[in-house]
Amino acid sequence: MTTSDPFQAPVAYDRAYLDDAIRTASVAAAAVTDGLPDAAASDPVALGWMQGFPPPPERRVVLDPTDNRFPRNRWAFSHVREMRPTASVWRGPGPIAELPRGPASLDAELEALAFTAATGEACTLGASHALTYVDGIAILHRGRIVHERYFGALDDHTPHLAMSVTKSFIGTLVAWLAEEKAIDLARPVPFYVPELAGGGFGDATVRQVLHMTTGVAYDEDYTRPESGFRAYGLAANFSQPLPGETAGDICGYLTTIGRLEPHDARFTYRTVNTEVLAWILRRVTGLPVARLLSERIWQKLGAEADAYFIVDALGTESCGGGLNTTLRDLARFGEMIRCEGAFNGRQIMPAAVVHAIREGGSRRQFADGDGPHYPLLRGGSYSHQWWHGHDAHGVFEGRGIHGQRLHIDPRAEMTIARYASHPFAASSGNDPYAMPAFRAAALHLMAG
Repeated sequence: MTTSDPFQAPVAYDRAYLDDAIRTASVAAAAVTDGLPDAAASDPVALGWMQGFPPPPERRVVLDPTDNRFPRNRWAFSHVREMRPTASVWRGPGPIAELPRGPASLDAELEALAFTAATGEACTLGASHALTYVDGIAILHRGRIVHERYFGALDDHTPHLAMSVTKSFIGTLVAWLAEEKAIDLARPVPFYVPELAGGGFGDATVRQVLHMTTGVAYDEDYTRPESGFRAYGLAANFSQPLPGETAGDICGYLTTIGRLEPHDARFTYRTVNTEVLAWILRRVTGLPVARLLSERIWQKLGAEADAYFIVDALGTESCGGGLNTTLRDLARFGEMIRCEGAFNGRQIMPAAVVHAIREGGSRRQFADGDGPHYPLLRGGSYSHQWWHGHDAHGVFEGRGIHGQRLHIDPRAEMTIARYASHPFAASSGNDPYAMPAFRAAALHLMAG
């Protein structure tokens, strides 16, 4: 079946598409790291961050609001629990669900796999790890680990900050409770959280919050001190207050947010939407999100380790970006989603939940909103706190700043979990390398 509607036809992923779509992103990718130390020169182990008893002052990573930028983030993202209060996501008493390994020859093939980056550079999958400051990457094909690497401060048993990949966990839980009819996506937010009746979320529906089409007065600018993200970061305990600032707490901050424009007009990426969803989850289930995630997923997944959330001053989980997991546990979650809720020999969640997620959202709202900020997702959409490519492979992802990624390619039967500590928060530093690399890996695995 063919259609002339650009918001219905599958997105092509060919050279012409890349040439047109990534012109802006490729310039940004080259510019953001210009003059900065590369991956080897910024390696936290080589630089000696936090080594010694005690570490010398010039090698410390401390709770200082001005002191944990690149390259210190290359240590900090793998040691969040040592710097912030946290709440555990218990793995339960059960056995670990072992991930079988593919042949070493296939791992070597993937390491040397050649592709053309969106910048026009000839590259290999192995070289792209350094270019995007990868801390760890695991590629699964049909449930087997076919490529796994760790760099810098990360290893196979240490949790890493997932950033906004956290959102995809929260969206999945909401979709699950909606499937059970415990949450009605058509209800206004105050039906579940009356405290939000008087603010910007007062006339928004749960569905609009879930798909990030609210019109609340909040901007996701990571660089401006006066932005909504700065105020949210203080409340969520991501940032330390400067003199004269107060941190507050997540729920208290959400009640202060007003409305800027009509709801449901366009997609606008706002982390506070996810925190509203988390508040709804707590109210509906009577459980903290950390326990809900443990009971619903983590204990059934056969995770290797407890996960954990950063928490605010009241012990409330930071659900917009505060989850920390080991790399392979992130891959296990992604593989469960790829397999329509089935993993570890059981149906963990109903397949209908994954079907709802995979439908994606409004491509027109995506294009009319923040979509153009993501050139390699042209023609995509956002729904259930997941990013959708709408290409021939049906790719969808959890994405987080500084290079965090959970990439699911149903057609290639491939799941990629990646943690990173890129100097630049936005995707323009990563996508020109990561997106073509992931597609090259998918095609190679399909051909084998």
